Amino acid sequence: MKKLLGVLLAIAMSWPAGATVLSNVEVKGEIQTIASDVNHNKAAAAADRYNNGVSNRVLAGLSADLVEDVTANLLFQYADVWGENANNTGKTVQNYWNQVRLVNANVTLHNLFCAFDVTVGRQFYGDEDSTVMYIGPNHYNAEFAGYANSIDAAKLVYADDVKTFTMIAGTIIDANAQRYDGMPADLKYNLFGADFKLHLSDGFVAQVYGYDTTAKGAAAPIPAGLDEADKHFGIYGAKVGMNGEAVRASAEYARNFGGKRLIKEHKDTGYMVKADLAADINAITARGTFLYAKQGFQAFGNYTPGLLVGHLLGGNGIWDYSNEGIRLFNLGFDMKAAEKWVFALDGYLFEARTGHATSYEADLTAKYNHNEYVQLFAGIGYVRYAKTQNYTGFDRLNMDSKDNVKGQLGMLIKF
Repeated sequence: MKKLLGVLLAIAMSWPAGATVLSNVEVKGEIQTIASDVNHNKAAAAADRYNNGVSNRVLAGLSADLVEDVTANLLFQYADVWGENANNTGKTVQNYWNQVRLVNANVTLHNLFCAFDVTVGRQFYGDEDSTVMYIGPNHYNAEFAGYANSIDAAKLVYADDVKTFTMIAGTIIDANAQRYDGMPADLKYNLFGADFKLHLSDGFVAQVYGYDTTAKGAAAPIPAGLDEADKHFGIYGAKVGMNGEAVRASAEYARNFGGKRLIKEHKDTGYMVKADLAADINAITARGTFLYAKQGFQAFGNYTPGLLVGHLLGGNGIWDYSNEGIRLFNLGFDMKAAEKWVFALDGYLFEARTGHATSYEADLTAKYNHNEYVQLFAGIGYVRYAKTQNYTGFDRLNMDSKDNVKGQLGMLIKF
């Protein structure tokens, strides 16, 4: 890092005055700070899977046009936890530089062959609310508030008023990954995929996608139904959505595959069905979600419903609630109480796919939009866990308490 900054500084100081190097330079980034505390009704503190304390993540960088139809992007990130330094005396500048990570470093070629945009290098990918595929920073989640993942890849995009086609090929290094036994895993895998969206009239969108991964490194977890000799593992699916003036709805079906060859069904193949519905009634939005996933369904998304159970289940992409899958029901209401205030009330039911081992969660959250760049948010959640706790899912998540209460405060600044 010191060498990189030194080179950039030397170039900037030695370049002739008045010479034009970059154009359309844009500084970008964000600062997210989240404080959370969880009351645990249990004696074993070592079994605590929820964070307590304050975490902070800073993303900062710039984008600029190098030459015509070529844009360069650089983005650095820094993450820490308050009070981690002994005696609160801080660290040396070198110590802080050692915690800075390069999360985006790419160039985008625009209008290639008069039709395509191609991004080559380290980048983010996907939609943050996706259940199946997202690589990038998350928000409002105190359990995963550390470094954001990225992918070293080449991405090709073709888009017009009706359709958007995306292909990507690259390698992901998941520094935050954990194995099924809870130990850290230096998870590294290649990713190949394609996504096609068709934008029709009246807000109707149809989408199909498919992604294949090949794991690299012995630490990578082995999905259910596969063994170490199986090379491929992935996911494919389809989604339809309608976005009207007052009503929005979507339905999605996704399915895993895996084996020694590409797109092969394997034993205990996992699948997922998800449906969402929302309706605006004056200043109130009523919404509901249903998710059904079979045992072993594994994805790469960022759908983390609620403040408690969903953050642990969804954050690692393994929707396995009690060693057989999950049924999730959510009913919520958003209310815009004033120009800058939005309140949300949510109820969740998490249960095993066949209906036993049911837990209930209720959350109340608030967001204050100070302006278009600054937002403050807060939330309180309560979960009542299922009485039956003899399932792998509970053991993996260490849900050995009767209930949990969680409070959360945060600040998000985007620039």
